[in-house]
Amino acid sequence: MFERFTRHARDVMRGAVEHGEREGARAIDTGHMLLALLDREASRASFALAALGLADRKESVRGALGEARRRGGLTRADEDALAGLGIDVSAIVHRVEETHGVGAMSGDRRGRGWWSGHRPFSRGAKDVLERALRTAIGRRDRHIGDEHILLALTVCPGVPAEILADHGVTYESVTRVLYGGGAAKAS
Repeated sequence: MFERFTRHARDVMRGAVEHGEREGARAIDTGHMLLALLDREASRASFALAALGLADRKESVRGALGEARRRGGLTRADEDALAGLGIDVSAIVHRVEETHGVGAMSGDRRGRGWWSGHRPFSRGAKDVLERALRTAIGRRDRHIGDEHILLALTVCPGVPAEILADHGVTYESVTRVLYGGGAAKAS
């Protein structure tokens, strides 16, 4: 599939791997992909993110990703569902971090003998790539660009979609910016 990626999409995937390696993550996940998109400049996805006002709020997105990672990658919907069962996720995170240190639930393996070789893509990251391919095919684009990865991140369930939506970046708003159909506004 990667032979169908544009240079910008390949750069996003390389950036995602770099973010994962820096974190010492076991696998490259959708959060790493979002971080790599935020790093991009002069691409279709970076244009869309800037047009939607996210260029000025990158640190807010990075912070939200960090907080979600502290919670073990749980979305607010996951947290609410567990709360409905009487499970207080913040209390669990607090107790785990008291015992094992801040960020213990993030899956960070740095300094614990983790092999620094190839890291696989998580199931969620693979789903985003598949959705990006389907989006490109649906738009009759010959190649998968970073804009298709961004669009896929907005619709695939998980923390990045939740964070992007919180910042006014949705499938519909990105589509309007990239392909027309009215003014796009981030909230």
